[in-house]
Amino acid sequence: MYPIKGNQSSVSYLIRLLSPGYKIKRWLLLGGSGIFLGATGVAYLVKHFLPIPFPNFLPFYFEGFVFAIVAILLVLISLIGLYRSLAPYFATSMGSSAGLAEIIYTKRQQEKGPKMVAIGGGTGLSTLLRGLKEYSNNLTAIVTVADDGGSSGRLRRDFGVLPPGDFRNCLIALADAEPLVKRLFQYRFGNGTELEGHSFGNLFIVAMSGVTGSFEKAIHESSQVLAVRGSIVPSTTENLTISAEMDDQTIIHGESSIPKNGGKIKKLYLTPKAPRAYPSSIEAIRKAEVIIIGPGSLYTSILPNLLVPEIGKAIEESKAIKIYVCNVATQKGETDGFSVYDHVKTLRDHTTYNLVDHILINYNIKPLGTEFTGAAVEYGRYPIKDVKLIKEDLVNSDFRLHHDPERLARVIMKLYHNE
Repeated sequence: MYPIKGNQSSVSYLIRLLSPGYKIKRWLLLGGSGIFLGATGVAYLVKHFLPIPFPNFLPFYFEGFVFAIVAILLVLISLIGLYRSLAPYFATSMGSSAGLAEIIYTKRQQEKGPKMVAIGGGTGLSTLLRGLKEYSNNLTAIVTVADDGGSSGRLRRDFGVLPPGDFRNCLIALADAEPLVKRLFQYRFGNGTELEGHSFGNLFIVAMSGVTGSFEKAIHESSQVLAVRGSIVPSTTENLTISAEMDDQTIIHGESSIPKNGGKIKKLYLTPKAPRAYPSSIEAIRKAEVIIIGPGSLYTSILPNLLVPEIGKAIEESKAIKIYVCNVATQKGETDGFSVYDHVKTLRDHTTYNLVDHILINYNIKPLGTEFTGAAVEYGRYPIKDVKLIKEDLVNSDFRLHHDPERLARVIMKLYHNE
């Protein structure tokens, strides 16, 4: 169930492709049957010119022609079926160092991957998705809709749409599109124009919302354009605002304003208080085999999803493996000085005690250096009870504020198979 690595021979891949579920054997067998019947038809024609005994099923002037026509039809059908099974992979194999057999095997394994739901927003969610898409196409990203800053906030206010930024990042993370198309979606207009600060992808999604009549259809159609593996849905389609009560009793409104306050957050809440969940998000949670919460901004990316009552309840009732991926670094204005214990306590204080049953922790703790704000997240002084703690080297060695997508996904898949 893992992507193919190493120098395995094409013969071994071809042998694997003949195992059940790859939609190749059926067409090879059908083609072989056609060839057999064609040969039999030729034999029936030959027997009338050579003294070779053959059984008589039909009048002699029909036998050869019937067998030949049926054989041609079977071979044509098998070729069409084989082409339909293999055609989607030809484009992928062009310019790839991997062979066609290797690509087909990997893609088929991804199609049979577990049903997984990832919940969050921001850079953390897109990082997770980039790793998981190598193992499964059955992914659903549930994205927060509380963003009110930057390009997303402006478009939200001007056009009345959901903030598109996190959706754009998830689209790019799950896309199989050409690198140039990905770069186009991430292109941000420069200074001195009315489009300053907007990304092309955000504008594209807003324009698609106008064309299709809804933001949800816009995401679906954009997914088709980018050849996205899996689906991306909002936690709610209501006009959501998050507010934070600080330790000094002040109330801060708006996702973008909370980290700027600089104080310690005591409690987070939503307006409206109990927004309705988007139906597809609940359906995905109910069908999921693995539910992953985080990584990402604890207060402004993760909790806004979990505070939607139906989502929190659906996760709690789910029989899936439920994983919380703790951040590898603290975030200025949100989790200054937080340990793993503090992250989990905050999660439990705002939701329920038993929301998750596994916690992934990075054990590769090193100073981040002066170029980064925040600090590496350490375990903490207090024990975390009633969950399985999994400690692995999960940090991105090139950018220690973030997880490494491949390492994180590998650990999650190992956990899934072990469980």
